[in-house]
Amino acid sequence: MENNNEQATLRQDIYLLLASLFRQLPSQDLVAFLADLEIESAESAMQQAWQALKVAAQESEPEALEDEFQDLFIGIGRGEVVPFGSWHMAGALMEKPLAEIRNDLEILGFEREDNVKEPEDHISALCEVMAMLTSEQECTQQVFFNKHIAPWYESLAKQIEQAQHAKFYLAVAQLLRAFGTVEQVQFSQNIKSKTHLKIDVKNVTEYE
Repeated sequence: MENNNEQATLRQDIYLLLASLFRQLPSQDLVAFLADLEIESAESAMQQAWQALKVAAQESEPEALEDEFQDLFIGIGRGEVVPFGSWHMAGALMEKPLAEIRNDLEILGFEREDNVKEPEDHISALCEVMAMLTSEQECTQQVFFNKHIAPWYESLAKQIEQAQHAKFYLAVAQLLRAFGTVEQVQFSQNIKSKTHLKIDVKNVTEYE
């Protein structure tokens, strides 16, 4: 049970880290934390991703990172990278995938905060939901991940990798890809996938 709790806490921390990195320019405190990461020696895709992120943080400069974030996610009219699920799954913003996410969030009892401006299919919002779901039944986590993150996180990672101004975020994309793969494998091993499975709303903490 203790190992399960530790794993859930670790997964929650990674989801929250990804949410923070994609939502806003990383603070210098966060960059310093990433630059000083202790990384396990056993080689794996996750270990390589953490190592790449550590090096990227060590080599980053505040002004350059600010410019990179601006170019990738804000730009003039639109940045080089689109962090919204509808765009990657349906080819345009504010499409059916967003409506489905909003419906599932309502079922789960999650409420949109008044100060949140971006749509709920932003990768940061979805990672925050998954962070909160790590303490819930695994079938609930699997359904939400498979419906709303699995279909497009690879596309997002690829878009970052192809972006002209990506440098620090190349490592963030590597972490997103590696962790997404770990989640997919874990869910497929633990639970037989059921496409008709509905989200179980019992005992789900309300999003405050």
